Amino acid sequence: MKNALKTKNLSKEFGGVKAVNDLSIAIPKGNITGVIGPNGSGKTTLTNVLTGIHCIDGGVVSISEGGERKRIASHEVFQAGLTRTFQNVRLFEQITVLDNVLIATTSRHVFGSLFERDAAERLSKAEAVLNRVGLWEKREANAAELSYGQRKLLEIARALATDAETILFDEPYAGLFPEMVKLVSGIMRELREQGKTIVLIEHDMALIRELCDHVIVMDAGKLLAEGKPSEVLADKAVIEAYLGD
Repeated sequence: MKNALKTKNLSKEFGGVKAVNDLSIAIPKGNITGVIGPNGSGKTTLTNVLTGIHCIDGGVVSISEGGERKRIASHEVFQAGLTRTFQNVRLFEQITVLDNVLIATTSRHVFGSLFERDAAERLSKAEAVLNRVGLWEKREANAAELSYGQRKLLEIARALATDAETILFDEPYAGLFPEMVKLVSGIMRELREQGKTIVLIEHDMALIRELCDHVIVMDAGKLLAEGKPSEVLADKAVIEAYLGD
């Protein structure tokens, strides 16, 4: 099976503490891969390194079967077909819900994108993704006016609008009502059916069992276990380190 992402001996250090420690993993294409582990295990740091927010201190990353990289810039991530959501939602607060999504439909920089050509095609795409997350009726509201759950859904809509082949979701379910949880799970299944690759950082083990084809467990920045959810979540080392027993 081909890989969407791969790391080899990847390391990231903060003040002498290795948040990601000699990590070698592979994310298979076209699957939903869950990344789990206790708080502080390095999950979000890994995502930040893979998406160019943090520099690589050691090791290499391969994106979409490309060559090994010792450095990743944010614009290179987008060009390589990656996008992400954030644990702490990041939106353009003082512009509309619709404009937040329109920005994501272009490769141009932020506000210049609002005046780009092919406006009709981009508007159609924005309408489709906002309808998918149930926010089309909120399209004229500023992002700052949305509820917490709606803000999470808007960030997911922006990720969908990029048409990225690989999407990294950092705790997308946190703070969502049950109906929103069902909505997001349905979106993830649809993305998998379309051949997209999903990386899901999540604490809810029921969702991991339900959605994921593959699971990676991190502990103290290192790989603790990986494999099918049923096997990994039954692993004694995983239970002791994360689930508790």
